[in-house]
Formats: sequence, structure tokens, C-alpha cells
Amino acid sequence: MDNRLNSYSTASLAYLGDCIIELCVREYLVESGVSSSAELNKRALEFVRASAQAEAMKNILDLLDDEENAVFHRGRNIGHTNTPRSATVAQYRAATGMEALFGYLHLAGREERIKELFRLAYRI
Repeated sequence: MDNRLNSYSTASLAYLGDCIIELCVREYLVESGVSSSAELNKRALEFVRASAQAEAMKNILDLLDDEENAVFHRGRNIGHTNTPRSATVAQYRAATGMEALFGYLHLAGREERIKELFRLAYRI
């Protein structure tokens, strides 16, 4: 794991990763031709809910290298005190791990890997 990137807290990586995943979703929806803001927001929820992210993470977990896997597990194992009613603790933990991974990859400048994992995670 890159020492410089390892100095960021896992919560910070997940915070940033949440934004990175949201950006990937928005780009995908706009590029797919959805133009109504109401429809964009409705469809985006299908991607960013903790349950959806946990399911997406299952699709890519076996594709992660050792470094990526370590970051995911670091994020997944963060102490969670607030779990949304719409997700189980396991789903919320997996979603946080995914967010930490995407935040880490962004800070590492690995934008192509982000795009690749996003497509594979959501099978688009």
C-alpha cells in the first residue's frame, strides 16, 4: 500500500469515495441519455444505496489485487455507529469498503481502474 495514501484515515477515503462513485453514476446516467432530473435522481439511487453498493462489490471482490483488497477490508472494518434503516450492517460495511477503495484509487490517480471496476461492479 502506498505510504502517502496510507496516511489518510479510512473514513476520509470513504468520504471521498462516496463522491467518486456518485460521479461515476452521474456520468453513466447522462451518457446513457437520461435527461430528466427527476429520472436521473431516481435512477442514481439504484446505484448508491448501501445495498446496491454491497451487491456491486460482490461482483468485483475477486478481481481486486492485494493492495485494493487491503483498502477494501480497511474500509469494511471501520467502526460503524450509524447504519441506515434501508441496509443491513453487512451491506453498510461492504458499501463503506467500496467507497474507501474508490477514494483510494482516485487519490492514487488510477482513474482508468475506477472506470473499469465501476463497469464490472454494476455490470454495465
